[in-house]
Amino acid sequence: MQGRTSEEKGDVFTLLERIKNDDREAFRELVSLYQKRIFLLAFSFFHNREDAMDIVQETFMRLHQKIHTFREGENFKSWIFQVAKNLCIDHYRKNHSKRKEWGGEQNLEEMNLPSENSDNSHQSLDLKMIFSRCLEKLAERQRMVFVLKHYNQLKYREIAEVLNISPGTVKSLHFKAVQNLRGFISPYLGRVQ
Repeated sequence: MQGRTSEEKGDVFTLLERIKNDDREAFRELVSLYQKRIFLLAFSFFHNREDAMDIVQETFMRLHQKIHTFREGENFKSWIFQVAKNLCIDHYRKNHSKRKEWGGEQNLEEMNLPSENSDNSHQSLDLKMIFSRCLEKLAERQRMVFVLKHYNQLKYREIAEVLNISPGTVKSLHFKAVQNLRGFISPYLGRVQ
């Protein structure tokens, strides 16, 4: 698995070099590698598909503008997530006062996320909906840590870089998120089975 990670890093750095030389196909490849992860980060922040899509577009526009500021020794995944997180914060500050209602927005279960194949698709949908609703009940930082860890497969160190907090705080927030999710989900377990 270690070889695959270093191979992926090499691929990303190759794409970045090609992008610096105005290779549009390389830019499309990089977008396809990271757009879903950036979307999940933004969606965990806003719970709104349109806002999340705006952040995805803005993140890649910013990447294209600032590609020459990225240094090869840096962790690209952390760098791009930091850009997306900062854009989320800016967007929230600009637009939150204009929002009248956060309810009725699209939930995570309505997104096209990969799910396990199941003989009973109705039961899987119920579990997915329950989990989504429970995830939304988490405090914002707990939810962001959980999404970055489990949907984006970031390591604690990478999450700490993205959120600009210590790895110990990330571990603590993750632990609290898991504990809270267990508490939120346990009343539903009897109904789903």
